[in-house]
Formats: sequence, structure tokens, C-alpha cells
Amino acid sequence: MSLPFSPAAIWPIVMLFASNIFMTFAWYGHLKHKGTVLWIAIVTSWAIAFFEYCLAVPANRIGSDVYSTAQLKTMQEVITLLVFSGFSVFWLGENLTWNHAIGFALIAVGASFIFRG
Repeated sequence: MSLPFSPAAIWPIVMLFASNIFMTFAWYGHLKHKGTVLWIAIVTSWAIAFFEYCLAVPANRIGSDVYSTAQLKTMQEVITLLVFSGFSVFWLGENLTWNHAIGFALIAVGASFIFRG
């Protein structure tokens, strides 16, 4: 089964990438600033998460014209792993190991079954 390359097929992917960047910063960005008072981290995270919702909700609404909800959720999870991997390395300065790569690859292989005919 080949996926159509219409705007309804592409925009949800782009928007889910952008929303995941916001959500990753909302959930994990404060770890770089552990000296910040917790309530400030919470309020800041909620403010950042607002923009995640402003992208994720329309991405899923638009994407539902092309993809099943299982496919949309699977895309979101794989995108989350990609964004999180980059975030861990470039923002938090953590190293990704072969175990991480293998684990993420196995998740991606499992996710590919959702898109099979």
C-alpha cells in the first residue's frame, strides 16, 4: 500500500514533529535547570505544552482524513523517539548508546506493522 502524498498526508507529520518539539521541552527541558523552583518549572511547562496542543490537535484532525487513529498514534510515538533522541543529545548533553539505538529500532520495526496493508 503506498501512501498518498497530499497535503492531508504530509501536514500532520510536519505538525506532529513540531508539536513533539514543544512537548519534549515542556516535559524534559526543565531538567537542564534543576535549580529553578518547581512551581515555576510546572507553569512554564504548561505554557509550552499549550503550543504542543495547538499543533497536535489539528494534526490529528487533518490526518484523520488520510490515516487511521492507530496510524496517527504510531507516527506520533516514532516521531517522539526521534525528537527525544535529538533533544537528549543536543539539549541535555546525554549520550545515546547502542542499547538505545537497538531499542528504538525495535519499536520502529513494530510500528511499521501498523502501516502494512
